[in-house]
Amino acid sequence: MNKEKLSKIAKEVRRDIIEMVGTAGSGHPGGSLSAVEIMVYLYFEHMKFNPKNPEWEDRDRFILSKGHAAPALYSILSILGIIKKEELKTLRKIGSRLQGHPSRVLTPGVEASTGSLGQGFSIAQGIAIAGKIDKKDYRVYALLGDGEMEEGAVWETAMSAHRFALDNLCAILDNNNLQIDGTIEEIKKPYPLKEKWEAFGWHTLEINGHSFDEIENALKNAKKTKEKPTMIIAHTIKGKGVSFMEGKKEWHGKAPEGEQLKQAIWELS
Repeated sequence: MNKEKLSKIAKEVRRDIIEMVGTAGSGHPGGSLSAVEIMVYLYFEHMKFNPKNPEWEDRDRFILSKGHAAPALYSILSILGIIKKEELKTLRKIGSRLQGHPSRVLTPGVEASTGSLGQGFSIAQGIAIAGKIDKKDYRVYALLGDGEMEEGAVWETAMSAHRFALDNLCAILDNNNLQIDGTIEEIKKPYPLKEKWEAFGWHTLEINGHSFDEIENALKNAKKTKEKPTMIIAHTIKGKGVSFMEGKKEWHGKAPEGEQLKQAIWELS
C-alpha cells in the first residue's frame, strides 16, 4: 500500500476518533490522535495479520499498553471489517463492546485488556516469551505512552525482556511529551529516554512518529535485530490533525463539543 493510501486511512481514523469521543461526550482524543500513523502502519502494512481470522495462531500481536487510546484501535478494527462502523457510535456506552479502555473479553481483534498503565507492556513480554517457548515466528508490538514511563512495571519488563533476549518484542513509545497534568518533564522528568533504554539493554531508535517512511525503516530495522528487544521512540504531537488540540495537555481526556466538535470534523474532512 502506498503512502498516499495510508495517509487517507490515517485521516479517516482521526475523524472516527473525534466523532466517537464527541458522541460519547468523554474520552481521550489527544493521545489517540498522536498514535495514528504508528497504528495504521502496523495494521495495514507491516504486521502479519488476517482480519478475517483475528485469532489466527501465527499472527503478529499488537498490545495497546496505553489503553486510553482505544478509539484509534476501534477505528482501525472497523476499517478492517472486524467490527461494524456503526458500532463506533457506542463508545463508552453502558453495555457496549467498545469501552473506554480495550477489553479482550468484549471486543474481537483486541489482544489484551489494558488501561492500568505499564501492565500491557508486561503482557506483551509474556506473549513474546510464549512465542519463544513454542518456537513460533510471530512478533509482538507494544505501544506505550511517555507518561507510562513513570510506572515501575515498565522498567521491570524492560529488564526481563533484555534478560530473555526477546528479539521478537518491539516496543513503540508515543513520545508526545504531554500527560494529563502537564509535560512529562514537569511530572517526573524521564529524559533522556534513548540513553535509559540503551542502558537497559534495548536496541533503541528515534523517529518522527508521523512519518510513514521513518516508521517503516525503524520496524524493518527492529525485525533484523537479534538477541535483544527493540524500543522505537516515536516523537509525536498530542492532538495531531486538529489545530486547536495540537500540543495542548487540556485535550488529554476531554471531548470536543459544539462548535469545537464541528471545527475538528471539518478539519479532518
